[in-house]
Amino acid sequence: MTDLQLIELDTRTLEGMGSYCLRSKKNSLGYKNKHKWLNDKFEEGLRYIQLIENNKQVGFIEYTDAEYSSRVVHADHYLVIHCLWVNETGKGYGTKLINKCLEDAKRQSKQGVVVVTNSETSWTPSKDIFLKNSFTLVDTAPYHFELLVYSFENSASLPFFPTNWDERVSKFDDLTILRSFQCPYVQVATENILEGAAKLGIDVKIIDLKNREELMKVSPTPYGIFSVIFKGRLVSFHRLTVHSVMKRLKELL
Repeated sequence: MTDLQLIELDTRTLEGMGSYCLRSKKNSLGYKNKHKWLNDKFEEGLRYIQLIENNKQVGFIEYTDAEYSSRVVHADHYLVIHCLWVNETGKGYGTKLINKCLEDAKRQSKQGVVVVTNSETSWTPSKDIFLKNSFTLVDTAPYHFELLVYSFENSASLPFFPTNWDERVSKFDDLTILRSFQCPYVQVATENILEGAAKLGIDVKIIDLKNREELMKVSPTPYGIFSVIFKGRLVSFHRLTVHSVMKRLKELL
């Protein structure tokens, strides 16, 4: 008989169970950065919920109030899903986790739930599971970003993306990384940029985003937590191999 449980992590349980992300490399700096980030965000009401089947981690969901979110979206009175991952599709894991988020949103009297997706990378959740669970596409942004919404009531004012993406990118000429550690893979993504740039003799500036106000003001994509810009062009918003880093930078030189 299958034993399926939803376990909400807090500072205490995180210490014992560990997060789902990058769990195969618990001694890595990225994993440690993620845990520190989670402990800080728990104080702001962030929810990090693991799905456990027969004592094995099979998935998780992470979400928070829009005003504390790591996604660049205007969504007052909504919850924002950062991540949704399961180790196997077709078993209803994703739907179970989404329903937990929707239940929390209703309990908190929110207007609904939003999620940012992008078909070009695995760094965001797949939009298919959300469309199957009655989310609706309401906005798009450059680089294939999409905003999906589950709204509890008809509203004339739905969540939306900013529109000044070109202006944001154009402000950076030097090779610049903007980041926060909402995702543990940001660390290795940063390291690959640094290594590739060093081989080309290019200096790198790193800006650690300190709060949502800064994120909403400067992030060049809706993903928010990792962006690489060079000569007014977006290099990437996800991890690249060192080879890909060098190839992309050479194109922009």
